[in-house]
Amino acid sequence: MAKNILICDDAAFMRMMIKDILTKNGYNVVAEAENGLKAVEKYQETKPDLVLMDITMPEMDGIQALKKIKSVDPNASVVMCSAMGQQAMVIESIQSGARDFIVKPFQPDRVLEAVKKAVD
Repeated sequence: MAKNILICDDAAFMRMMIKDILTKNGYNVVAEAENGLKAVEKYQETKPDLVLMDITMPEMDGIQALKKIKSVDPNASVVMCSAMGQQAMVIESIQSGARDFIVKPFQPDRVLEAVKKAVD
């Protein structure tokens, strides 16, 4: 059965790129969110198998959204994405419960590897 994924990124272009990679590989994108607040909302509505979450976003950043989602559903699978390979943010993401971390610009193979690892 296809895994349901929520994509959260403030850049529409990035969401489109990720969605393209995922749908071509048999994943089902159930929702998209442009900020952390919307991500938490959409997570509760759609209960996806996985969330791909950008770190730097308006309203609520990805790390705050990750913590909020984890407080609602401790079993949530979240993979963080960021253009900034900032060590502190990677560490905080993982300590807050993220399954993996992908750095932009995305390599399709790396995205798929992280998704497979998180949902299988």
